[in-house]
Amino acid sequence: MNIQLRTATAEDCPRLLELITELAVYENAPNEVTVTLEEFVEAGFGTNPVWKSFVAEDGKTIVGLALFYIRYSTWKGCRLYLEDFLVTESYRGKGIGKLLFDRVVQEAKERNFNGMSWQVLDWNTPGINFYDKYGANYENEWLNASFTKEQLSKL
Repeated sequence: MNIQLRTATAEDCPRLLELITELAVYENAPNEVTVTLEEFVEAGFGTNPVWKSFVAEDGKTIVGLALFYIRYSTWKGCRLYLEDFLVTESYRGKGIGKLLFDRVVQEAKERNFNGMSWQVLDWNTPGINFYDKYGANYENEWLNASFTKEQLSKL
């Protein structure tokens, strides 16, 4: 195993969506990934990119990703938001997640962000144990709220 980290390119997007779908299956939400490949590529590499990702490769195969964007908090200022973080199942437990997470932390520091945030499901014990090693803080008062595209169209 020879793991290399690099910044994702537009050509990586089909594989990234495969990994994102794998994450959705793990999170018991396989039908929630509705973004098209075209939308995904445009959002990351189009005229106004909104996300960036680091990938972990074993040879020429992408086995992990950490996808993030800038989140602005009126209380805290610019913060890095880690949207998706995954190592494919057969590569877990080999230190690849630590490499990716450390690279994202480094990015937040290099860009002088005022912090970093992400979500972890309350039943995801392996994820929580991973973040605990970093001394992560958890916010238990906040509920996630959202609208689907269909709901927005009716408002």
